[in-house]
Amino acid sequence: MNRVFYLVTLLFLFISVRAQQNSTAENIITRKNYFLLSLLQEDAGARQLLEKDTVLAAMLRNKMLQLSHSLRDCKNENECFAEKLQFSDAEIEGVSTRLKALYTRSNAVGLLTKRLFNSHNYILFEQLPAPELLIKAWEQDARGINFVIGVYAEGKKPHYPNIDSVSFNVNSNGYSRLLYSLNYLVLNECSDQQLFFRPSLTAALRLLEMNEREQAADYEPMEKNENKAAFERVKSIRWNAYKYSLIMIPGAGPEEPTVALSAEGMIRCRLAVLQFKSGRAPFILASGGKVHPYKTKYCEALEMKKFMVDVLHVPAGAILIDPHARHTTTNMRNAARLIYRYGIPFSKPAITCTTRGQSNMIETTLIARCLKELKEVPYKNGIRLSETVFEFYPLMEAMHINPEEPMDP
Repeated sequence: MNRVFYLVTLLFLFISVRAQQNSTAENIITRKNYFLLSLLQEDAGARQLLEKDTVLAAMLRNKMLQLSHSLRDCKNENECFAEKLQFSDAEIEGVSTRLKALYTRSNAVGLLTKRLFNSHNYILFEQLPAPELLIKAWEQDARGINFVIGVYAEGKKPHYPNIDSVSFNVNSNGYSRLLYSLNYLVLNECSDQQLFFRPSLTAALRLLEMNEREQAADYEPMEKNENKAAFERVKSIRWNAYKYSLIMIPGAGPEEPTVALSAEGMIRCRLAVLQFKSGRAPFILASGGKVHPYKTKYCEALEMKKFMVDVLHVPAGAILIDPHARHTTTNMRNAARLIYRYGIPFSKPAITCTTRGQSNMIETTLIARCLKELKEVPYKNGIRLSETVFEFYPLMEAMHINPEEPMDP
């Protein structure tokens, strides 16, 4: 009897820990992708104001009714199931109108809007009046949720289909049954929810989970995990002794699923360590997530760090990692974000160290690509130091969230 009780207790603890981990990951993913919605859930005053609003409450009831009807009416139509999960244009516009009506400078929604300004997560909207910034943030969050549902429920193409596509054959006979079950799950999970956006947000989170696309939460909080030793060193660095703040290495993923670090990744690490040992900067930043090949389990940044510590004997406290970037655009953007958030001198230039072709692209064409793909330019060009080393200056525009890259927004 005691043995049975012991085993049951262990099982309960395992389930509890697992549920807590899942909840923590969801909170991180929500905060990174949909910062406004995260605040609206956390802030008691703003939450109460929205929950009591009769217009928003009616929207929630209508959304739940749509989900209920989808179980009866959608049959085998994937688009039908996805459409009921998404925000319609009319719903987005209706919420925008309602938020503008609810906003005052001194009430809970107004005070929360100040936190949006202070976070810089919607920095591209910061020149707008506060109510307009609130509406723009809401519309970006809502359309970001719709994007996830479109890609990972309907099977629409993401921006980078070779690495980010849906995990299932959306044309198979059983796929519509999976979407039926998803809608049923969201309907039941949200039966006691009172915030108008919860059903659609829940659907997006479940789809990321189902598709194993929760990488935005990996290694977080980094300053307490993989980056702890380096993060704690930042405060003690004599910055005047260094010309540059850090040396950023963009990852180079292998194409074979059993290979942890590509040959080019090794070369880039060695090139960067030469710069580090010459005293250019006090830190190396290894940047790259779980990217190549499709759904790899290896993280470029972590594997580069292991190589530099184990093989090249660089102290772990001198290496920072960005384990989320999936493209050269976000290598640069995330470097700027990390510099700002870790208290590294923001006006000090940094350098990229990579192979010749990529280094040339960072100098010549990447800024235009950033503007096209990220709708922002996260860095300013400096000077070229060699064919593999190039200066850059971080820009605050890098802080703006991009929920159309849900694994690295």
